[in-house]
Amino acid sequence: MELVKELIADVPDFPKPGILFKDITPVLSHPEGFSEVIDTFANRYREMGVTHFVGVESRGFIFASVLAYTLQKGLVLARKPGKLPRETFSASYELEYGHDSLELHRDSLKSGDRAVIIDDLIATGGTAAAVCQLVTQCGASPVELGVVIELAALNGRSKVAPVDTHALLIF
Repeated sequence: MELVKELIADVPDFPKPGILFKDITPVLSHPEGFSEVIDTFANRYREMGVTHFVGVESRGFIFASVLAYTLQKGLVLARKPGKLPRETFSASYELEYGHDSLELHRDSLKSGDRAVIIDDLIATGGTAAAVCQLVTQCGASPVELGVVIELAALNGRSKVAPVDTHALLIF
C-alpha cells in the first residue's frame, strides 16, 4: 500500500476552508496503484460470503463496481436524493462540513443478502452509518465497510460499529 499512499494527493481547504481533502483520483489514473487497491479488497472479500457490494456516491461506485465484476457479485448504488428512479429508503447524516442524505432502491437487497459497503474514505462516519442503516432497512446484513482511507482522528468507525471497518490506509 506504500505506492497507493504516495499517490494520494492532499488538497487543502477543499471543499471548504479548514478541510484537508484526500484525493484518490491519482490512484485511479495509475494502473499499478488502482490494481493494488482492487486486488487487496478482492482478496479480502473473496471468501467472506458476500452477495453484493454497495458503492457510496460517488467515488465508492468506482471501487465497488470493479469488485462486483471481479468477484461476480451484485452491485448496489447508494445515491443522493432524487437520483434513483424507483421506490427508495432514505437516510440523513451529518458530514464534517454539512448535512446530506443517501438513498437505496427498496428492492436492491433482501433478507439473506450480505453486503460490503465500499467508499473511498471514512472521516466522521456519518455517510457510512447512513448506508449501513439503508442496507439493514432493505433486510440485508452489512458485512463490513471497506474504505481506501480512514481519517482515524475523526473516529468515524465508532459510528459504524458494530459493523467492522476495514481501511487500506489510515491517516
